[in-house]
Amino acid sequence: MTRSSTPRPRTTTRAAVCTAAALAAALTACSAPGESADDTKASSGPIKVAVVNAQSGQLSSLGDWEYKGAKLAVDEWNKKGGIDGRKIQLKLFDDQGDPTTGTNLARRLVSEKYVAMIGTAESAVTIAMGPVLQQAKIPNITSGQSDGLVALKSPYLFLNGPTSTTYDSTLAQHLVKDKGYKKIAMITNNGSFGKGEHDAFLKSVKELGVTPTTDQVVTTDQKEFSAALTKIRSTKPEVVFIGSEEVEAGLIVKQARDLGITAPFAGAAPQGTPVFIDTAGKEAVEGTIVSSPYLSNDVSAAAKRFAAAYQTAYDEEAEMHGAKAYDGANILLTALKTSNAATGEELADAIRATRYKGLLGDFQYDETGVGITKTTIGVIRDGKLVPQQ
Repeated sequence: MTRSSTPRPRTTTRAAVCTAAALAAALTACSAPGESADDTKASSGPIKVAVVNAQSGQLSSLGDWEYKGAKLAVDEWNKKGGIDGRKIQLKLFDDQGDPTTGTNLARRLVSEKYVAMIGTAESAVTIAMGPVLQQAKIPNITSGQSDGLVALKSPYLFLNGPTSTTYDSTLAQHLVKDKGYKKIAMITNNGSFGKGEHDAFLKSVKELGVTPTTDQVVTTDQKEFSAALTKIRSTKPEVVFIGSEEVEAGLIVKQARDLGITAPFAGAAPQGTPVFIDTAGKEAVEGTIVSSPYLSNDVSAAAKRFAAAYQTAYDEEAEMHGAKAYDGANILLTALKTSNAATGEELADAIRATRYKGLLGDFQYDETGVGITKTTIGVIRDGKLVPQQ
């Protein structure tokens, strides 16, 4: 075969090179987070997962527990070889419990090509980050419980626990139906968590025919509650519902006891934590009624194994928030495994399809991003949250 001796035009070669470069750039730009056009699924590099939670400020205890729970799960998977031989690279970001900081971090996760995010524990921060993560198709497994998370209707947002509606409807049923309380006072804060708790509990007790004796709302940064508590005391309640995070809730209970309020307090997950108990004092919280999907480290064989591993890893006792993050991380990693380390929409679909028997219960996600809809009732006895007898 004879080869043509006609020289190839220089402009044609240059155009081909430019076209190829433009095509490569376009493919790279269109790749899902964590991918490039050359290494989609075939990459042997690490899988980048972010944990976003407060590591400073009043919510730092939550952030610490959450990170440790997620890291424990990731470490266990990495010890077994990761995902198809690829290690999971976990990085912690401090959102400071601030929605603006969270939104900026969401943009950073996009630019640094993280494939998924675990966190946050603060619903307001997660809600602020949601649109950025949805647009970038980065799945997010959050520990928030506000019904406002569901209202986002993001196909990339998943909860690793129940919503406030589940926590508070279960609690209201117990207080009104089981305990027979009719005189119920309320004190909640005006943050996203407190508002979610307020609305869910108020709706639940009213449906049961009970109107609160008083409905006090405080701010998230408040430290002194005598005015609100004096009004509560004047109504002589049989029980006081509290909708606030650990530290503030502990201060409220401590000051309530100092004012002579003897009625038990009742609330959701924050009232079952060591920080709440330590802030209020062991005697002050005795008899507190708690609605939670994870009452103690002794409720099952799986919980005991988790608690032992957590104790070994961090030399401290596990609690519910660490368990939630552990479940959430395992759900994400299972979805990564079953989808062959997919990203974007395919990973979100894999999470939604995952059926997982977790520490908090059996997860099965629906179109709302909620995977579990059950809590149980516990009570604080001698400084420990135990199942209600």
